[in-house]
Amino acid sequence: MTHIVWDWNGTLFHDSDAVVSATNEIFRTYGVAPIDLDGFRGVYCRPIWVAYERIIGRALEEGEWERLDEGFHLHYHQFMEACLLAEGAPAILAAWGEAGRSQSLLSMWQHERLVPKIAEFGIDHHFTRVDGLRLTSPGGHKAEHMAEHMKALDLDPADIVMIGDSVDDGIAARHVGARAILYTGGMTSRAELASLGFPVVDSLSDAMDLI
Repeated sequence: MTHIVWDWNGTLFHDSDAVVSATNEIFRTYGVAPIDLDGFRGVYCRPIWVAYERIIGRALEEGEWERLDEGFHLHYHQFMEACLLAEGAPAILAAWGEAGRSQSLLSMWQHERLVPKIAEFGIDHHFTRVDGLRLTSPGGHKAEHMAEHMKALDLDPADIVMIGDSVDDGIAARHVGARAILYTGGMTSRAELASLGFPVVDSLSDAMDLI
């Protein structure tokens, strides 16, 4: 494998505390008890509005998803300022590039926020391509975005491994015929990650050892 497609949230960017805190904020008026990281992992899925329905115990009403999503991002963008890159991420990105291999970034976060954030961390030069969500609605599945990302990269799927923290990342990799390594640093439980049959690791360095 000569190319890595990295996920951002929960993989390179260690933002689980911000996600949980923002989620608790938007459900503060719903009368549900605050959840911790393990609690969030117990309900998390894609599309994300299904996870929200699990939290409140009913189907979302018309327009409710849009209001919750707007509120989530409002709070998330505040809480995320305290978040850092995953342990070892800068050195791993640098070493992969120095070995003459390529890497790109595919995220379900808003593209206009993603690009300046990776530049802020000083890692943007490591990626041959960066894709976040542009015009499509947030919260859906990643597979279709992975297909577009692959088309732009123009690489053989056999040369590519996706490193991400969610079942959605694994499904996206499988959708295009690429391999995946799934990382437990995000919002998905180890058991759920393992259910896809891809390798599951507890650190990014473990992922690189597998490669």
